[in-house]
Amino acid sequence: MLCEKHGATKVVGLEARGFILAAPAAVRAGVGFVPVRKAGKLPGATLGQAYELEYGSAEIEVHAEDLGTDDRVLVIDDVLATGGTAEASLELIRRAGAEVVGVAVLLELSFLEGRARLDPALDGAPLEALVTV
Repeated sequence: MLCEKHGATKVVGLEARGFILAAPAAVRAGVGFVPVRKAGKLPGATLGQAYELEYGSAEIEVHAEDLGTDDRVLVIDDVLATGGTAEASLELIRRAGAEVVGVAVLLELSFLEGRARLDPALDGAPLEALVTV
């Protein structure tokens, strides 16, 4: 399983379909699940990260106390398209003090070149896609 392979202590799922994949992966691995949501959706203190989309801008957030310096994080989402949301999530995770150990997606749309955008932000962490088209 990916969590064990990468030594993850937490799994981050990206809103919203990423939750469907990430939560069961975290349960199966026996590690914590952390949702990254659109701004304004999480109660309590949050850390936010703004990013540019092909059609505007957006912001994602995580609970400030959910990630720390001892955490090794695997990010899971459904689709890698242009890479903007994934790139912002990696920055957010690192700002929280955690280490990114990998990104896994169900589907990569290679013609949108999200992998190329995301590669510098991965900083050597692997990106795995179950299906690439």
